[in-house]
Amino acid sequence: MSDKNTTNETLNYYNLIAKEFASDTVSVAFQEIQDIFLEQIPLGGKILDFGCGSGRDTYYFRNKGYDVDAIDGSKELCKIASEYTGISVKKMLFEELDSVEEYDGIWACASILHVEKKKLPDIIKKMTTATKNGGVIYTSFKYGDFEGVKNGRYFTYLTEENFEEIIKAIPELTIEKLWISSDVRIERGKEQWLNIMLRKRD
Repeated sequence: MSDKNTTNETLNYYNLIAKEFASDTVSVAFQEIQDIFLEQIPLGGKILDFGCGSGRDTYYFRNKGYDVDAIDGSKELCKIASEYTGISVKKMLFEELDSVEEYDGIWACASILHVEKKKLPDIIKKMTTATKNGGVIYTSFKYGDFEGVKNGRYFTYLTEENFEEIIKAIPELTIEKLWISSDVRIERGKEQWLNIMLRKRD
């Protein structure tokens, strides 16, 4: 399967089930991790929600007084998230990010896990370039060693060791915090997530 087909299959999945996906995720209680992220951002600072899905996190951050840009690769999720958040969510693929030192923080919650492992260093480099010096990046992956298509989408699972290997190529980043959590969705508590908070060196 080519890189393009891999991306298209995942986006097609989200376009087809956008309403159901948004309904299932928009009210998920995620405040604990949202607040860990916001503690690192100056009040009113600029955040990029990188793969915003339903718009749940953008909505939360804006209500807390932050300036938020939001993107997603699924045109149907962009429509839903735009309506929910009250901002225009931009349809954009991860590799199209070309901002330079624009954001105090980038929030990539359960989003770049859909990127092939071999492409993750380039995507994270783009995220690093888009982050201001001293800014932070939060991202999360399903925990484990799996890579491939599952339930109609491409996934890259990571362990602590896998991730540390990936960011060796990005010396501007340091790992601020790395922890494992259980899935907060109903009946999904046995699933484990790798949470990662990174800081761009001043």
